[in-house]
Order: sequence, then structure tokens, then C-alpha cells
Amino acid sequence: MSEGQTPQDKKRAAGYGEGGVAPAMSVGDVAREAETMGASVSRGDILALAGPEPVLELRDLHAGYGAMEILHGIDLAIGAGKSLCIVGPNGAGKSTVLHSIFGFTKITGGTVITSGRDVTQLTPSDKLRDAKIAYILQDNSIFPDMTVEENLLMGGYLLNNQRKAHEAAEKIFAQYDRLAKRRRERAGVLSGGERRLLEISRSLIMDPNVLLVDEPSIGLEPRMIDMVFEILADLRDGHGKSIIMVEQNAKRGLEFADIGYVMVSGRVALAAAGRELLENPQVGRLFLGS
Repeated sequence: MSEGQTPQDKKRAAGYGEGGVAPAMSVGDVAREAETMGASVSRGDILALAGPEPVLELRDLHAGYGAMEILHGIDLAIGAGKSLCIVGPNGAGKSTVLHSIFGFTKITGGTVITSGRDVTQLTPSDKLRDAKIAYILQDNSIFPDMTVEENLLMGGYLLNNQRKAHEAAEKIFAQYDRLAKRRRERAGVLSGGERRLLEISRSLIMDPNVLLVDEPSIGLEPRMIDMVFEILADLRDGHGKSIIMVEQNAKRGLEFADIGYVMVSGRVALAAAGRELLENPQVGRLFLGS
């Protein structure tokens, strides 16, 4: 979901519920009411949620596009093998947080820290290769005329030794039989869920520590959404990956996440355990359709 609004967006509910309920609030209404949530969360609160020795931190980050500042002093922290989901109204700056971590924005203040190292000014390629941060885009980013295997190997384009890329690909095929059966087929014939699996798997070739996941459920049918979240849970719980996610389905995202943030107007307005935010009446009314 983009940071901007379309006329169609204004006519429907915030889009965060499970569906099947008539819209009760416009996107504009949600944004206006979200503004009442209060001041930004303190850095101490952020660090307490992350636990000792965060694997990634944002410290007072100011960032945006061109002359427009979108993030106004964001603090964020996540520990190894933990998941964090960011929710909030359209235009809050959610995806801009991911863009800024990976190096797609103009950062005018603050720092991005991984394992104690300042990586603020690294390029996206350096973030992937050296800082072990991978970005999984919300848009369909596969190469439809290439095979599944060729798409997967594209994830290792920064490796000097392509043998390592092939070895990593074989491990992924061994783990995900759904991809292994179709390794020689054109990626364009895959279902939406299989394409999402391929995008996630491609990001693993470089063995990242942190996965930035933008709208993992977008455009998928419910059973495929279940599959994607099961894969992400396994990467977190079984492989120790840290996951920072923006998710349109706030209920599903917060159920998955160890930590939840609510962003409003470029700031973190609420931060708590994911389950705690699910039980927050204001969060429920604005973002969960309850």
C-alpha cells in the first residue's frame, strides 16, 4: 500500500480489517483520529521492547524524498530473531521507514545502526552485502521470462563466487519443495503465492540477518497469505532472522509480530507487544475494524 491516497482510497475503510464488514470510517477519518493518539514514544520504551543488544536500530531518524521530510525523528529497535510490524493510516510514513533503512531515501538526520555499526550512508547494495539487510518489495519483482532457478540466482548477484549462490539456491530448493518442482519453469506461470515465496527465497541467497518485508499479504488469497506467514515465522523462529514488516492487514501483522508500532504523521505514536496492540480499543477501532 502506497503512502499516498487515491480517490478510491478515500471511499473505503482503512483496509486493515479481515474484510466482510461494511466500511465505517474513511481513510481521512482514520488519519484524523489517529492524530489524537499522543506524542512520540520515547527511545527508552523502544529499547525496552527490543531487548538487549538490538540487531538493528534507528536513532532519531529524519528522512524523506527530495525536499520533503516524511520521517520526523523515528526511533526503532529490534532484536535478533524477533519480528516488528508497523501499522498506521495512509501517509503515516510506514513504507518510508523500510526505504530509509535500506537506503532509498534522503536521510537528513539520525542514524541507522546494525550490530553497533553506523550504516546510515551505505548504498542499498552495501546494505545487502555488508550490513546483511534484505528488502522484499511489495510490488511483483520477479522476472517472468526467466526460470524459477534463474530468478533465485539473481539474489546472489553481489557474490563474487557464483558457486556460493548455487549452493544457497540448492538449500532453498531443499527447503521449499513447491519451488523445487518448478525450478525449470518460467516464473511468469507461478501463482501469486508462489511468486511471493520466490521473492522471499531470493532475498535469502545473501543470508541476511534482517528482512524488510513490505506488504507480504498484498494481492494474495487467504490460503496463500497463511503460507507466506508460515514461511516468515519459520525464518524468524527456526533461522533467527529479524523481520521488520509493513502490513495492510493490521490484525494479521500484529498477531504475527513480537512488537507492534503505530505510526502517525511520520512519528511512532504507540509501541507495544503485538498482542497488546491487538487488545488496545483505539487501535482496534481505527485499524482492525472492531
